[in-house]
Amino acid sequence: MPTATINNQTIELKDGERLNCIQAAQRIGYEIPSYCWHPALTVVASCRMCLVEVGDTKPDGTVVMQPKLVPGCQTPVKAGTVVVADSPKVKAAQQATLEYLLLNHPLDCPTCDQAGECFLQDYSYKYGRGYSRLQEPKNIKPDKDYIGDQITLFTDRCIMCTRCVRFTREFSGTSELQVVARGSGEEIDIFPGRPCNNKLAGNVVDLCPVGALCSKDFLYKQRVWWLKEADSVCPNCSTGCSVHVDQNDDRVYRLTPRPNPMSQGHFMCDEGRFGWKYIHDERRLTFPLRRKNGQVRTRDWDDVIPSLQKALAKAATKAGDKCAAIFSPWMANEEAYLLASYLRSLSPKFRFALGPVRVEGEDDTYPKDFYGRPLEPVRFTIHAEKCPNRRGVTMVLEHFGGATTMGDVAAQADAGGLEALYAVGGDPAGWLTDAHAGALAKASLLVVQDFLPSALTEQAHYVLTGGSFAERDGSFVNYKGLAQEIHRAIRPPDGARPDGRILWDLSGRKGLFNAAAIRKEMAEKIPAFAAFASGRLGPMGVMLNEHGAPQPHVVARAT
Repeated sequence: MPTATINNQTIELKDGERLNCIQAAQRIGYEIPSYCWHPALTVVASCRMCLVEVGDTKPDGTVVMQPKLVPGCQTPVKAGTVVVADSPKVKAAQQATLEYLLLNHPLDCPTCDQAGECFLQDYSYKYGRGYSRLQEPKNIKPDKDYIGDQITLFTDRCIMCTRCVRFTREFSGTSELQVVARGSGEEIDIFPGRPCNNKLAGNVVDLCPVGALCSKDFLYKQRVWWLKEADSVCPNCSTGCSVHVDQNDDRVYRLTPRPNPMSQGHFMCDEGRFGWKYIHDERRLTFPLRRKNGQVRTRDWDDVIPSLQKALAKAATKAGDKCAAIFSPWMANEEAYLLASYLRSLSPKFRFALGPVRVEGEDDTYPKDFYGRPLEPVRFTIHAEKCPNRRGVTMVLEHFGGATTMGDVAAQADAGGLEALYAVGGDPAGWLTDAHAGALAKASLLVVQDFLPSALTEQAHYVLTGGSFAERDGSFVNYKGLAQEIHRAIRPPDGARPDGRILWDLSGRKGLFNAAAIRKEMAEKIPAFAAFASGRLGPMGVMLNEHGAPQPHVVARAT
């Protein structure tokens, strides 16, 4: 197997593998600093921060080094390549580059949103000098608030890495951002009348290595060192983008993409990035309730759960074939399994239905051309299916004999043929039509589990107040069968509980809800979930058996 040498350490190269010096150094845990390089973008080698010494090993074993430093991002590593990234010559170049970048950079770290996660701060500390030799006034440029609806540009902080420009040309394809002028007047701007408002625009904020491009949604809201991070999955479509949920004091402040080559790559769309505000909706359901004759009798979990267990058991014993449950495609796999297992333990005749699968328009692919027409190859897709776990819930229901449609359940309820109905919501945009709500409300025993109010929660005999995706542990399966874990980032409002805990208690299991333990149990009983055997899916997730479940019928469509 071919080898190369990085800082006197040998690394093995796979056949056909293409690495640059930055990626090769990562193999030995060494960081070669860079600003303009990004693994998902083209290479321009403009920042000069990654300059290294490079040489080749000759057949006789001697090493011949190139006389000048070369950009590590642009230099391939092949068999016999020797890279020195920590020599005095390299360190002097890093100091000179940082001094140049800081010549006109404002000293506004205390008020900059990027402070705490800024490459310029980190690299100045690690590789720069502790002083500047500049004796002239700094070149101050005006900020630009018109760059886009979601982003603002602090021009004097920009180091001209052009990551944002390349992103709008290579990924979104919309090319709104450009470099204008030359020399000291060089800066980022938009084409006149074309603000950066494409559906992937928020990614330029993540790409910016300094505090030049900032999110208007997050600007001046929190210092990043106060934020606590949890790995999760975006619930806004079936793409299943891996994300970080950043919160402080049980309040979410932002979602950022978590790189995952098995899912969406390095980026996410703005619909997911900014579409989490319903988590803190003032209408959130809090304490559960039990109604009798239209009057609320209790709001105590310790009373609601035992009472519901008795009511469901009584209904299932009386007429199991007249009992039904609606499973939401926003449920986690573990939640769907717990509910299905519990209800089938009450009666094997319990009927299951998949709740409405919201679909909006058609899949939106990127990049696009000037006229908005999609181009090949596709690099990012915003799926029209706006629920995160339709495929996973369907796989669970297939194990229990398949599912009918919600329309069939509504028709049975409307005819007075439902003894009990357990309905799970979860779609923040609403999941019920007036016709369905009116029909389902005729069930003799109506149980609704949701985190936002609906027409059914106003009429239900039992309301179980659950949590949003950021308040739960579990897993989602995206459109192509990739299962990823979601992790609880914040606590639900007082009185509400994570859905997994509600169903764990309802099914009478001892101890605390444990998503990993449920996944192990699912792997033993459901062949399609065999990949859950370890209980842990890892940061990238696992691909499930492609033949685990057929594509279900979409029962609701929005335009």
